[in-house]
Amino acid sequence: MRLLWKLVILLPLINTCAGDSRLSRPIFTQEPQDVIFPLELSNSEIILNCAADGYPSPHYRWKQNGRDIDFTMSYHYRLDGGSLAISSPQTDQDIGTYQCLATNPLGTILSRKAKLQFAYIEDFETKTRSTVSVREGQGVVLLCGPPPHFGDLSYAWTFNDNPLYVQEDNRRFVSQETGNLYIAKVEPSDVGNYTCFITNKEAQKSVQGPPTPLVQRTDGVMGEYEPKIEVRFPETIQAAKGSSVKLECFALGNPVPDISWRRLDGSPLPGKVKNSKSQAILEIPNFQQEDEGFYECIAGNLRGRNLAKGQLIFYALPEWEQKIQNTYLSIYDSLLWECKARGKPNPWYTWLKNGERLSPEERIQIENGTLIITMLNLSDSGVYQCAAENKYQIIYANAELRVLAISWKRRAESLKQSKRVSLLEDGSLKIYNVTRSDAGSYTCIATNQFGVARNTGSLVVKERTIITLPPSKMDVTVGESIVLPCQVSHDPSIEVVFVWSFNGDVIDLKKGVAHFERIGGESVGDLMIRNIQLNHSGKYLCTVKTTLESLSAAADIIVRGPPGPPDDVRVEHISSTTSQLSWRPGSDNNSPIQIFTVQARTPFSVGWQAVSTVPEILNGKTYNATVVGLSPWVEYEFRVVAGNNIGIGEPSKPSELLRTKASVPVVAPTNINGGGGSRSELVITWESIPEELQNGEEFGYIIMLRPVGSTTWIKERVPSVESSRFVYRNESIIPLSPFEVKVGVYNKEGEGSLSTVSIVYSGEDEPQLAPRGTSVQSFSASEMEVSWNAIAWNRNTGRVLGYEVLYWTDDSKESMIGKTRVSGNVTTKNITGLKANTVYFASVRAYNTAGTGPSSPPVNVTTKKSPPSQPPANIAWKLTNSKLCLNWEHVKTMENESEVLGYKILYRQNRQSKTHILETNNTSAELLVPFEEDYLIEIRTVSDGGDGSSSEEIRIPKMSSLSSRGFPVSEPRVHFLSVIMIFYCLLFSHLNNE
Repeated sequence: MRLLWKLVILLPLINTCAGDSRLSRPIFTQEPQDVIFPLELSNSEIILNCAADGYPSPHYRWKQNGRDIDFTMSYHYRLDGGSLAISSPQTDQDIGTYQCLATNPLGTILSRKAKLQFAYIEDFETKTRSTVSVREGQGVVLLCGPPPHFGDLSYAWTFNDNPLYVQEDNRRFVSQETGNLYIAKVEPSDVGNYTCFITNKEAQKSVQGPPTPLVQRTDGVMGEYEPKIEVRFPETIQAAKGSSVKLECFALGNPVPDISWRRLDGSPLPGKVKNSKSQAILEIPNFQQEDEGFYECIAGNLRGRNLAKGQLIFYALPEWEQKIQNTYLSIYDSLLWECKARGKPNPWYTWLKNGERLSPEERIQIENGTLIITMLNLSDSGVYQCAAENKYQIIYANAELRVLAISWKRRAESLKQSKRVSLLEDGSLKIYNVTRSDAGSYTCIATNQFGVARNTGSLVVKERTIITLPPSKMDVTVGESIVLPCQVSHDPSIEVVFVWSFNGDVIDLKKGVAHFERIGGESVGDLMIRNIQLNHSGKYLCTVKTTLESLSAAADIIVRGPPGPPDDVRVEHISSTTSQLSWRPGSDNNSPIQIFTVQARTPFSVGWQAVSTVPEILNGKTYNATVVGLSPWVEYEFRVVAGNNIGIGEPSKPSELLRTKASVPVVAPTNINGGGGSRSELVITWESIPEELQNGEEFGYIIMLRPVGSTTWIKERVPSVESSRFVYRNESIIPLSPFEVKVGVYNKEGEGSLSTVSIVYSGEDEPQLAPRGTSVQSFSASEMEVSWNAIAWNRNTGRVLGYEVLYWTDDSKESMIGKTRVSGNVTTKNITGLKANTVYFASVRAYNTAGTGPSSPPVNVTTKKSPPSQPPANIAWKLTNSKLCLNWEHVKTMENESEVLGYKILYRQNRQSKTHILETNNTSAELLVPFEEDYLIEIRTVSDGGDGSSSEEIRIPKMSSLSSRGFPVSEPRVHFLSVIMIFYCLLFSHLNNE
């Protein structure tokens, strides 16, 4: 049978059976943590936190390196509540280990140990670094050589004046252990100056070394050679449980070596491992016992391979498996406490009472994590600590022992403390796992030097209510719908009421609160949350109430969503091409922010655009960056967007609108061209520079020109920002003279870049000569061809770029009806679209950029008569053994039509396939056709005037379909002449076969 409570507390019925229940021992709510303090902030103040609850309120002491701190003698130490404040810290006297002690009348507890260290990094020496000379194809190591420091360092290198760091690839690697830059195989593009940058985040300082020049030797190219591993991880590495372990391995070689990793025991690499892009770093996150062992790096290329190996050894800080609990015992009872911790190496144990080490005595037995005290007396009361320690850390478990002069009897039998029965701090009796046999009367007996007092009460045992399906912790994404279960078993005679609370506030489901709905029956109190939102994260409590009891079960619901918009985006500094930004992260909405992206907007951009930053990747802990690659003298707004595993959040509000500083323009005009214009003019054109690239006020163009062969430049300024054309005039310019031309830019800040040199010719005169030898002939009813002799020109007679053909008829209603041009040395032109049987006149003249020259004397020609208008008729065909025999009637032409000279037979397999043409002077023809294909055939006339009309299209079916259909013809009625023609066609075919 289920009972009313898992435990029952019998409260005393008279005050003489109670102690002072208000007293409570010190319990730490905040303990000091390790601090690495920037040395350069030594004028600031360090706070080591310590706070404890208890009644009466505890007071505090501190130890440094095991000795009590005397606050009356140490002027730069002071207590801030329970915390230790160290003003103007000094490395020689303040570095060390600190512990906080909290004391009240019930006892003293000792905090964890916290280390105080000072981070710093000195500047590099300023002496010039030696030049490193290597052959092309050789590997090289550039040493960083960090200056004296304390604290973790991160390394990066820059190349020449590029503000972006050298990026890791399979050929280049920056070790975060040594700081050195390794280039597996040097290429010509690697030549230049390299600078090492070191950042000590704990010291809040970055330093830059002197540049190291890398030059290429001229005594040959390095041949291929096997890999040489230059970056090796240590032979033995101690790795903490849960830590992230990174192994580095990089080799020089030609060809560039490939890097791979394996475990020497043959087991696969952990699935959680991560590799850098170049495979030079193997990262094992959340290191565990099963990850320890020997790891090997293999560097290989066509010339061979090389190996490096090392052992990862697992260690773990102490963690509690069993802690001591507050215990309240009667006088003369015995205490048995046991604490147990795990760790690697295994922890050892010590015991403390009120902050002092406890030593074995006659009544006190200590063995590892077990403490036994027999025959308890009131002096044994106090706060005890079990300390578990290995070489890496010490942890404490705290509990109070209170010895009470109170005893209990059940009927006439005295009750002894056991696993089920214990005394509380106020003298009350606590019984665990109550059964029906525990029912009955209980008597509390209080004793002191003045006498004895008693009080008796009864315990009634009934079936209890149990939450059989409590709500459980859930991790959900915004927008989902979930059900929080809350189901019970209870005494049938007891009415059950379910009440749900959210973060301490009761949810009134009767009012139809949005998103919340109660589902279930009498014993089911499930809560449904529809379309869950971020503000629904928190603690949900299902309380089950009956007339006899109240019990509850709670669950934390975490609603995760994309990050909120970052706040307070500020422009700290802006130059001509860069801007330093800072921001504060918005809400991570229960999913850590992994990346930030900076976006910019200008009057010239299409909406917001992502921009380049230094550092290039902005992780979730980066709250400032330098935006690079901006255009000078352009108004910018910036905003920041955050992202996490759920998605990309809303952008921040834009920063204030700021203009980058002006600078000399750097973009030179392109497409420098020109020419043409009048005599004595040099026309120069270019593509104008858009406003966003003008870099400042008072923008304009600089024109540099000189005749080819001259050494002196003529310089002109064009102040208009929208100009794209300039005309230089000088009467002394010889027509069609070549000039070297450059176009540059300038603004208020100075003169900028010049374009490359282009050759532009000055203006010229029209051609002075008319073409000779002009002739014309007609090819059909609608086309004619005009020919002429090319003009042998020189600078005096005017350049010829091409020719213009004019043509017209003698009809008084029409003047010139056509004009067409050809360029270069072409001396013929075919003109189409003409009228049939019409006289056409034609004349030719030369042209250049200045215009056209004189025309040649006109010539004329009469176009041919129109082609025949009647198509071939009475077409007959016969198909025998893949031979198709065709015949038709000769077409008679009208007086205004050209005579028939022959016929064209056009045949194809279908309307989409290629058309083949067979020409003949006869009115019959023979074709070879494939056995398994249809054919489409049409026939048209050929004449001087062109091709005439086509017959209707004839479909010749494939041979296989004719096997049972007899002799096919094109029409039902076969003309007598057609029959004769077919006979002659067959006879001709037979003679050919003979």
